[in-house]
Amino acid sequence: MSTTIAGIAIPDSALAREITDLVRDTETDLLYHHSRRVFLFGALTGKAKGLAFDPELLYAGAMFHDMGLVPAYSSKTERFEVDGANTARDFLRSKGIDEAQIDIVWASIALHTTPGVPQHMKPEIALVTAGVEMDVLGLGFENVATSDRETVAQVHPRGGAFKEGIIDAFYNGVRNKPETTFGNVKSDVMAYKQPGFKRTDFTQCILHNHWPS
Repeated sequence: MSTTIAGIAIPDSALAREITDLVRDTETDLLYHHSRRVFLFGALTGKAKGLAFDPELLYAGAMFHDMGLVPAYSSKTERFEVDGANTARDFLRSKGIDEAQIDIVWASIALHTTPGVPQHMKPEIALVTAGVEMDVLGLGFENVATSDRETVAQVHPRGGAFKEGIIDAFYNGVRNKPETTFGNVKSDVMAYKQPGFKRTDFTQCILHNHWPS
């Protein structure tokens, strides 16, 4: 039976149900509820902006977007966003999903922490980022009615310490491969959680590389 939250129908196809079951069985409660809120806030933002989007592709992107933080799906060398994107790609390929659709889901996950780019791409890509930014950073409040925000948070609660909890989840997902945070927002997480963490400096990479000038 289809579930509707704040006027948004949760995709209820066999594929969507399998995605839900996989993520629910794999992620922590904090990440699962966060991922569902990302879908709902993304869809509400798309609705408010009059964007035409595929709810199932948006759902896949939202639900898989943090799977790279989970040890079972975390590589040793890739950014966690890429790990999540690759996990979604492999899953969708195993279900015979069209490659063009898989590419949209892959990009929506891989780019969800890259400010300034997703909003210029396909709606599903833009809206995964919008959902993440809404739930984690509080951006885009004006795009979602207060009653809808409250309804979403009732069904998928943030709990009493989501802010610190999501930072901990980010840190635990990248702490063993800090080099993957170079040039992205997770370097801020490393600096916050790990005193003495030294960021890779882009300008020093330029000044001290092999080229003589």
